Amino acid sequence: MLRTLAWIGATIVVLLVALPTGRYLLRAAWEEGLILARRRAITDVIGDPDTDAGTRVKLRLVLAARTFASDSVQLESGDSFTMYSRLRRDTLVLVLSGAYRDELRRYTWWFPIVGRVPYKGYFDFGAARSARQKMRDDGFDSSLRPASAFSTLGFFNDPILSTTLAADSIELANTVIHELTHNTFYAPGQAVFNESFANFTGGRGAEWFFASRSSTDAAEEASARWEDEKTLGRFWSALHHTIDSAFKAHPGDGAAAREARLAARDTIYRRARVELVDSLGPKLRTVGPQYLERVPLDNAALLARRVYLTDLDLFDRVYAREGGSLPRAIARIVALARSRPKDPYGALRDWLGGRAPRTPAER
Repeated sequence: MLRTLAWIGATIVVLLVALPTGRYLLRAAWEEGLILARRRAITDVIGDPDTDAGTRVKLRLVLAARTFASDSVQLESGDSFTMYSRLRRDTLVLVLSGAYRDELRRYTWWFPIVGRVPYKGYFDFGAARSARQKMRDDGFDSSLRPASAFSTLGFFNDPILSTTLAADSIELANTVIHELTHNTFYAPGQAVFNESFANFTGGRGAEWFFASRSSTDAAEEASARWEDEKTLGRFWSALHHTIDSAFKAHPGDGAAAREARLAARDTIYRRARVELVDSLGPKLRTVGPQYLERVPLDNAALLARRVYLTDLDLFDRVYAREGGSLPRAIARIVALARSRPKDPYGALRDWLGGRAPRTPAER
């Protein structure tokens, strides 16, 4: 029996090493292992005389945001964010996303447990840049962006990372609440819904968190950032509709139809840049003009932003209908998403126009 188990284990390792996805998962497991190995209890780090004052302040904020997320927002925190890991680099991971150039279709990857997702994180930055270039060489739009945090969906005791701690206090509280939302609920194969939902809870949660601490300026800043997120979400949604309509106006698989779609999209993106800088920019309170002037505009960038900024107003409408109670809104959204796993947004829209399944508290 032991020999059989050893043979099976060895076979699995060989297959993992032989397959690209297997090698990727092994690297991710290695990096996660390093993160977990470097963990120290946040309380110990705070009490360490070698810890600088700025780090102490931010770590206390992490603990306070975690407690607030658990006790007030009623998210499942488990042991997440009770530990701290200091990394040896400024960027945790580079996230690659891609899209077809002449249609609004994401390039997706499949992974165990979480299903298909429209992004892939790389700890090996050279491999990330090579993968982006290969996608471009293969005729895809591609986008590569840094990320300072991620969630293991509660499978491990996720520590706060030094890369995350570099953010300001408002972004830090938002991140803690955002990631704990993934611990609480994660719909397999619904990355757009999951990330946009977590953006809602992070934005509204950070606003409530600072208001509860009588930090009026921080609460107002968190609210302004959330309003800007919704405004940008509407812009990306309208741009998505315009590009999609242009593509549908030139159907077909022939070279002429494809060239017409590419020409139309380039024209639309040029006009979108002007609108973004000249029309939308003055309305934003927390986003500077430099960002709007240099933000990439192509199908990969558009769809990548849609992952995090899709129909944010729907979540806010549920929030308003639940009397401005974030816990009730979260419970409602989760119940609706579970009632229609393959179309959570449709479940929200139907409820906002009629009746919905009861939340657990109402049963």
